[in-house]
Amino acid sequence: MKKSANGINLTMLCDYYELTMGNGYWKAGMKDRISYFDVFFRSIPDSGGFAIAAGLEQIVEYVQNLHFDEEDIDYLRGRGMFDEGFLNYLREFRFHGDLWAIPEGTPIFPGEPVITVRAPAIEAQMLETYMLLEFNHQSLIATKANRICRAAEGRTVLEFGSRRAQGITGAVTGARAAFIGGCAGTACTVSDQVYGVPAAGTMAHSWVQMFDSEYDAFEHYCRTYPDNAVLLVDTYDTLRSGVPNAIRAFNNVLKPLGIKKCGIRLDSGDMAWLTKCAREMLDEAGWTECRITVSNSLDERLIRDLIRQGAKIDAFGVGERLITSKSEPVFGGVYKLCAVEEAGGKRIPKIKISENVGKITNPDFKKVYRFYNRDTGKAEADYICLREEIVDDSRPLVICDPMARWKRKVMENYSAVELQVPVFQNGELVYSLPTLPEIKAYCAAQISTLWPEVLRFNNPHQYYVDLSEQLMALKDEMLHNAGRLSKRAE
Repeated sequence: MKKSANGINLTMLCDYYELTMGNGYWKAGMKDRISYFDVFFRSIPDSGGFAIAAGLEQIVEYVQNLHFDEEDIDYLRGRGMFDEGFLNYLREFRFHGDLWAIPEGTPIFPGEPVITVRAPAIEAQMLETYMLLEFNHQSLIATKANRICRAAEGRTVLEFGSRRAQGITGAVTGARAAFIGGCAGTACTVSDQVYGVPAAGTMAHSWVQMFDSEYDAFEHYCRTYPDNAVLLVDTYDTLRSGVPNAIRAFNNVLKPLGIKKCGIRLDSGDMAWLTKCAREMLDEAGWTECRITVSNSLDERLIRDLIRQGAKIDAFGVGERLITSKSEPVFGGVYKLCAVEEAGGKRIPKIKISENVGKITNPDFKKVYRFYNRDTGKAEADYICLREEIVDDSRPLVICDPMARWKRKVMENYSAVELQVPVFQNGELVYSLPTLPEIKAYCAAQISTLWPEVLRFNNPHQYYVDLSEQLMALKDEMLHNAGRLSKRAE
């Protein structure tokens, strides 16, 4: 089992109630009862039109390596509340179940089962915390990164947030998720080493301050890295010294070498005005290919405003507001039981009911279809149904707006694509994990299937996610029966 940076067994990265429930299942003779759990989320961050699924690769690695060390078992024994038979069971603990998931990079919507687990009760219960940790964090950052990249309108976006991330994995897997969402690279070196997210970086203000003059700092950097000379020009005075000294260094070092590609970066000040002035100065000096990068607490709304103001920016370095998703830092994915099996394999649907309507779950073993218009290639709606149901896309189908079921549309001339794919079967990995560049390309392609009305930042179109008639009838029946039981209890 791969350890965390602190050397802990990640199997123990679980909520304590997973262990107390596991012990309880053991004592109740339910350890082998097949259970079905769904991972889904309830609302889209930043009131957006969609989210992006991410984190599956790390979940796969975790599931493959589930086990308890002797030191873990000794710790649990020391708590004085676990049956010795349960502790012996943990010595051979592995995942033997099935898992389906929507691939990383896919646009996803509230209420959809993104990941479904079918496994013996203890095994299924033990996956909850880590699975949600990876799904929630990486989906959050991928979604935020995509918003920022779309705001940049084709300009390069780099993830610069390691020093402001929420811990080690927040930085490392956060950079991975940002790449999936559309970022071109990261400042986080280890994310490049581990995951292949392209790392990039040049200098900080301390480099400029270290030398006797700003020009000396720029000249030495250009001589050291002539093919990657990006100079930070706002340490002292951007327009009076920074840009002029950069031009002088380019003229004295790069021009004799025939190098035309270079760059400057600004990290403070009025970005719209400064970049316009800097662009004019660079162009007048003949450095028309010099790229201008800006950083400093950027997000999608600030980037969009800068572009609307005519700022002359080629690339953005985005830090804390991306890596922490500062505007809405919680994704809100949950892990809920939806069915169990009796002896003989009969499936019994389960539902969670709440006075908060948004917390009522969809029961039973399900799957999700996405309907694409055959003429436009655009995604029109998603459709959640029971696992046994088959959608015949040669026939018209009526779907409803999830928020107002009286609003209906008739699906015609569409193709139905099942979103979840098998990942584990009987504990064995059956899914070929794509490379990170493949996930990123897939994500971009899938987002291109969404209508512009779904992509907009303000008041996006409500994408249709409907339940099949069979699933809706089952849910209504279970809610009705629960109401009768509550009245009987009174």
